[in-house]
Amino acid sequence: MKNTQIMGVLNITPDSFSDGGQYNTVAGGYMRAEQMLHEGVDIFDVGGESTRPGAQPVSVQEELDRILPVIEAIKSLGKPISVDTRRTQVMQAVLQLGVQTINDVDALQDEQALETVASSNADVCIMHMQGQPHTMQENPEYSDVVKDVFDFLEQRVQACEQQGINKSRIIIDPGFGFGKTLQHNLKLLKSLKHFQQLGCRILIGLSRKSMFGNITGKPVEERFAGSLAATVVALLQGVDIVRTHDVAGTLDAIKVVSALNHLETA
Repeated sequence: MKNTQIMGVLNITPDSFSDGGQYNTVAGGYMRAEQMLHEGVDIFDVGGESTRPGAQPVSVQEELDRILPVIEAIKSLGKPISVDTRRTQVMQAVLQLGVQTINDVDALQDEQALETVASSNADVCIMHMQGQPHTMQENPEYSDVVKDVFDFLEQRVQACEQQGINKSRIIIDPGFGFGKTLQHNLKLLKSLKHFQQLGCRILIGLSRKSMFGNITGKPVEERFAGSLAATVVALLQGVDIVRTHDVAGTLDAIKVVSALNHLETA
């Protein structure tokens, strides 16, 4: 049984949908990273630009000013660091600091992004998003959401490979909540196993998203139980990385599913 990794969300932003403004100082970011470390995190995912629905972009310099000091500070904690960015200039700067993963909601479609990652040793997570954050939830439509998302990710994996990025370095993310209705999200959740055909690790980002508000009627700070239920559905389909705001509870879920899978193979 493989070990599913936990990617802990560390937003150095004033406006992220769940924890905006809570950790947007170096001291606050370090404190939160240290807390996640004690809870059992495997990877820190540092972001300096909110990509919540309706979010407005920030400048490259603002994004760098937010994240670079925090990356420097948390390197001492000894865990791999991922950076959640879609800008090539930001990728170049953080790769120079030794960041191990680029987590890109735009799937390396920025100019020179493919070449930048290919010239490093870093892993890359490529995500599906319909539209852009400020408009993506206005009226998302698909002919077949599972097929459409699969086909897009397949094309981006091929683009990475053509640039010399081996599949062992590629992680795919279907992009829950990024230009998708509740029904789209549920169909993708039910079909995650299908994405194993791409031969890459699968990451899911379900934590506290609006789909659980739609289902349960709960505000963002009360969506952990819904998120965890969906995470278990994903874990039972063999996902490799869970991106979450709630490390300790997610680790417990991973342990339970792992115990079940060990029983099945014993």
